[in-house]
Amino acid sequence: MTRQTVLVLGASRGLGFALTEEWLGRGWHVIATARGRSDALDRLSERHPGKIDVETVDINDGDGVRALHDRLRDRRLDMLFINAGIARAIEASPATASEGDFLDMMLTNAFSPIRAAEVLRDLVPEGGTIAVMTSELGSIANANGGWQLYASSKAALNMLMKGYAAKQARDGHTLLLVAPGWVRTDMGGSDASLSIEESIPLVVDMIDANRGKPGLRYVDRFDTTLPW
Repeated sequence: MTRQTVLVLGASRGLGFALTEEWLGRGWHVIATARGRSDALDRLSERHPGKIDVETVDINDGDGVRALHDRLRDRRLDMLFINAGIARAIEASPATASEGDFLDMMLTNAFSPIRAAEVLRDLVPEGGTIAVMTSELGSIANANGGWQLYASSKAALNMLMKGYAAKQARDGHTLLLVAPGWVRTDMGGSDASLSIEESIPLVVDMIDANRGKPGLRYVDRFDTTLPW
């Protein structure tokens, strides 16, 4: 049986690293990316020889993403998982935040992930899956004012993915906007309600349950559809 392959963009730490570990544990071959040298991924490669390839790319570097595509053009991806996110000015509003912090979040959290999906989509054959890490905070219907600027960047991500899904419907891909819950990572903080172990295995179960179902869904780790 051919081993399935997933490309995880943004895998050097946090949720991306946990996803990489989870898929390796389930017998997948993982192509994991980091912006630079990652000791954590190097150690993971030593533990799983021949099962993980590490690539260097900054998702905010469009030329770098295109170069990654060229390096992988002969590979077949069963799944592309785009994990990119920064959180800045968490307590700020438009009146108090720096413009730079907001623009950085819009670039990293919204624009760059969908650009990466567009650039890399032809590596995923019909029936494959493209998933993007979003957040429950990206729901406009459920907005409560928390993490206002970060939430806005995730709502923008959701909108860009909706447009992508409409334009690329003929690809026949399963498209998922994945909300993993509030997880204790460097970005999520120590007050977050979930451990990585309480979130990521459920996320992977949910993605597996949706494979082969074309079209876009915005879902949480329990496979519950979230309101836009």
